[in-house]
Amino acid sequence: MEIMYSHSAGMDVHKQTVVVCLITPNGKEIRSFGTMTASLLEMTDWLISNNCKAVAMESTGVYWKPIYNILEATGMEILVVNAQHIKNVPGRKTDVKDSEWIADLLQHGLLRGSYVPDRDQRELRELVRYRTKLTQERSREVNRIQKVLEGANIKLGDVASDVMGKSGQDILRAIISGNQNPQAMAQMARGKLKNKTELLEKALTGLIGPHQKMLLETQLCHIDFLNEQIQKLSHEIESRMRPFEEAIEALDGIPGISRTNAEQILCETGIDMSRFPTDKHIASWAALCPGNNETGGKRKSGKTRKGNMALKAALTQAAISASRTKGTYFNAMYHRLAARRGKNKAIVAVAHAVLVAIYHMLKDGSSYRDLGVDHYDQINKEAVMKRSIKRIESLGYKVILEPAAA
Repeated sequence: MEIMYSHSAGMDVHKQTVVVCLITPNGKEIRSFGTMTASLLEMTDWLISNNCKAVAMESTGVYWKPIYNILEATGMEILVVNAQHIKNVPGRKTDVKDSEWIADLLQHGLLRGSYVPDRDQRELRELVRYRTKLTQERSREVNRIQKVLEGANIKLGDVASDVMGKSGQDILRAIISGNQNPQAMAQMARGKLKNKTELLEKALTGLIGPHQKMLLETQLCHIDFLNEQIQKLSHEIESRMRPFEEAIEALDGIPGISRTNAEQILCETGIDMSRFPTDKHIASWAALCPGNNETGGKRKSGKTRKGNMALKAALTQAAISASRTKGTYFNAMYHRLAARRGKNKAIVAVAHAVLVAIYHMLKDGSSYRDLGVDHYDQINKEAVMKRSIKRIESLGYKVILEPAAA
């Protein structure tokens, strides 16, 4: 086989050690290093002194990141490879043999590196992903409050659509302070909840114990802390996203995508679409297309792969919102597919369509133009007419079609 890299290295990365196999025209040399910064700098000096041009390693958890951070400044070509793509022959599993196997594959150009964005985008990713985790934790804490209320016979969630709204928080703090009067607490209602005062009095009649007051107080403090941290992260993200403001506003025009959603998507994909030759490539990278599983001429399960989970979750959330936005192309697409393929597959298809729209908008610098809820009717008018006529005739009517006046 043709040798693509005359000086290259394969790394088997672990938490505390990294085994490096360096291949040069003079042969192979294998060394082990620690993963502390001093040891990694020693490893880097050794690679540079041997004129190493390319390095490959498995994407093992987060253990590849310290190595990547050090090697990034050297100018070497660094490939972080999916471990499933470079499995060795069974029965030959040692750290040394793994590093040799990776080095051999890299030397002959048989490895395909994962997309690793630059440092600024990686830092932005960490901030946005952590904000998402805190938002999810806040939702879980609200559910815990609801469980405590149910255990105390308080049915606030049956009357108020949002337990943590302004009215709900006032009522919860009153309960914590020892207020046992349902009538007095019902008077704390604001907005539309004022129209449900009588029902609210019944819902707030319960059996509150000391331990439940303590739980509610702890949970409210936790939610306040989470809100404060989410706000702090949002300010930092906003300052870092200023260069992408134009792209965020463009994505915000797509049905189902909010500003927060746009930030989640852009921090994963970036705004440079040149790394994806077509929209099919980015859909495959995001794992929002059917998987390939064919043998003996028979196509088996087309289940989607895992892909970038953070991007997939953001696009799926956008697709759910877009499918509920009436009078749009995505709404028509969802209902058309859900009737034949089921709701889950329809949502994935809408998420794929949203990603394709984002790809072309970022690549061409264009704005979103909705195809309209009647897009599918317009591209096949004959079939729509036949179905409609058949359905009306089944009800016992005769249908005569005449062209409308110009």
